[in-house]
Amino acid sequence: MLCILQARMSSKRLPGKTLKKVGDKTLLEMVIDRVLKSKYVSKIIVATSNHISDLPIRTFCKKKKIKYFAGSLNNVSERFYKIIQSTKSKSFIRISGDSPLIDPSLIDIAAKKFNSSEYDIVTNIFPRTFPKGQSVEIIKSSIFKKYYFKMKQKYYLEHVTQFFYKNFKNFKIKNFSNKKNFSHIKMSIDTKTEFKWLERVYNHFTERELSFLGWKDIIKKKLC
Repeated sequence: MLCILQARMSSKRLPGKTLKKVGDKTLLEMVIDRVLKSKYVSKIIVATSNHISDLPIRTFCKKKKIKYFAGSLNNVSERFYKIIQSTKSKSFIRISGDSPLIDPSLIDIAAKKFNSSEYDIVTNIFPRTFPKGQSVEIIKSSIFKKYYFKMKQKYYLEHVTQFFYKNFKNFKIKNFSNKKNFSHIKMSIDTKTEFKWLERVYNHFTERELSFLGWKDIIKKKLC
């Protein structure tokens, strides 16, 4: 399955966060490493912009031989549309670049459910019961392409899947949830405080433990 990982440098609260390092790895590399642990991900494309502010991401991807696509800065949905047009993928997984602790087992759960039936979307945020930063969405490419041109509002162009949730009655959406609601917990990185928290998490576990780290492990250690 294709995974599209959206990333930018122009975060207002934490500028340049995509390439900030914890140890010897950038946030972008952390996300990629964890996504590739999924049994179902065969390809990752970083969806960034062609704006000067994202030149460091483009340069970094070239250097590290990471596949990327550079499109509109503000029209994120267009980036996704052009990627699935060029790759001809039947479906794609959407992951945010500010989720360095994304649990690959959640990607596997989503992919297994998506493959089990004719869903348009499989998600764990409609409604959310997992921590922020553990969001997984799988979308059927034909559905996205069909409705892309109806995403005319700025909000829908910036927030790729919100059009479908707003018009959920028109789509076959499967949400998978956790028994206990942890939606109040934040594991995505948007501020300096959250970045320092990420450093504490990484320093708490051994390298081997980090390789198999799941979102529940962080909660069990009372690190959030």
